[in-house]
Amino acid sequence: MAAMTEAPTPPGGPGPVPEAQLRVTNQDREHVVEHIQAAYAEGRFDKLEFDDRLERAMTARTHGDLMPIMTELYGSRPAAHLHQAAVPAPPKHHGPTESNERLGASAAHLVALIGFPIIGPLILLLTGGKTSPYIRRHALESLNFHLTVTGATFLLPFTIVGVILLPVIWIAAVILSIAGGVAALSENEFRYPLTVRLIK
Repeated sequence: MAAMTEAPTPPGGPGPVPEAQLRVTNQDREHVVEHIQAAYAEGRFDKLEFDDRLERAMTARTHGDLMPIMTELYGSRPAAHLHQAAVPAPPKHHGPTESNERLGASAAHLVALIGFPIIGPLILLLTGGKTSPYIRRHALESLNFHLTVTGATFLLPFTIVGVILLPVIWIAAVILSIAGGVAALSENEFRYPLTVRLIK
C-alpha cells in the first residue's frame, strides 16, 4: 500500500503500520470495504452497522479515518489485516463480478445521452456508489466530465472561438459518453480527456 511505512510494527503483528495522517487512495478504501462486506456476510453486525461502516470507509480521507473501522472488525491490532488486504486478490476479484455493477457503471456514462448529464451520474454516485467502488469510480468520472462540459457551455459563448468550438465539444461529449459506457460494460477503467475533476 502506498501509504505504508516500515515502523513502528505492532507487537506480534506482521507488516507495517499506516501512518494515521497520511492520505488514503481509492484502493485503500476498497480494501477496507472488502473487509466490511465480508464481516457483514458472516453476520457479525446488522444492516445499520454495515451502512455506517461502509459510509465511513467510502468517505475516509486519511488512514486515521480507516483504522478505527478495522479496529472494530479485528480488535486492537487491525494493521496486519489491513496490510493483508493489499495482497493481490484472486483473478475473480479483479473488477466487478456482478452484472448490475457493470450496468450501473455504464449507466453513469450513458444517462447523459437521454438528457441527464449531471443529475444521472450524481444519483448513481449517491446510490450504487455507496456499495460499489466500481460504480463510484465511473460515476465520479462521468460527473466531473459533464460538469466541465456544462461550464464550457456557459463560458465559451462569450468568445467567437468558443461559439465555433461548442458544437464540436457537444459532439465529442456524446461520443465519449458512449465510449465510457462501453468501457464500463467491459470492466475497463475510463478517463475523459480535458476534464476538471472538482469532485473526488
